[in-house]
Parts: sequence; structure tokens; C-alpha cells
Amino acid sequence: MDIVYISNLKIPCTIGVWDWERRIKQTVIIDLEMATDVRPAAKSDRLDDALDYKAVTKRVTEYVGSSEFKLVEALAENVANTVLEEFKVPWVRVRINKRGALRGATDVGVLIERQAKS
Repeated sequence: MDIVYISNLKIPCTIGVWDWERRIKQTVIIDLEMATDVRPAAKSDRLDDALDYKAVTKRVTEYVGSSEFKLVEALAENVANTVLEEFKVPWVRVRINKRGALRGATDVGVLIERQAKS
């Protein structure tokens, strides 16, 4: 399989377990890698034959922006399921970075990989 990826997608959302976090928007940074076969699109040079990364970006941005998860793990799992189900990819890797969540660390987050259910 080939990989279509989206890197460094910044999305403000409600995320966190502390009361103050529930009252503000924090920006998470998302990286997606999605397995697909790019040969049909490469051959035809048509968007209809490709995994439309603009559509993926729009959907993930909409989903994450309206979410209110407490844990980054829950957000990552739900983003993975959304991409797998709505864009019919066989595999996805989701990395969510909650920059600044820990004093002394530049980045903190979670990286998960999921496969479509057979």
C-alpha cells in the first residue's frame, strides 16, 4: 500500500480533564497517515480516483473542532475510526500532539495505528 499523509494540522478544540481545560479551546496538532493505492489516480490524473486529502482534512477539522474529549487517547481513537469508516482506507496512523501539556516537554501526545474491520 501507498501512504497519503497530512502533517501538522492544527485544530482548536476542547480537550483535557481539568476544569480550566474544559472552559477553553486548546490547539492539538494532528498528523495522519492513510494507506491507499495511488496507482489509479496516478494513471488517470483525476481527483475522483484519489484519496481526497482536502476532504479528509475538512472532516477531521470539523470533527475535532466540535469534540469535547477529556483524553487525547479517546480523541485519537475516534479520529481513526472516522477516517477508516468514512474514507474507506484499510489502515490509518493518527498522531495527536497536545503541545505544552507538560512543563519541560515540548510535545506530549499519542500515536495509534488502526486497521479497518474485515
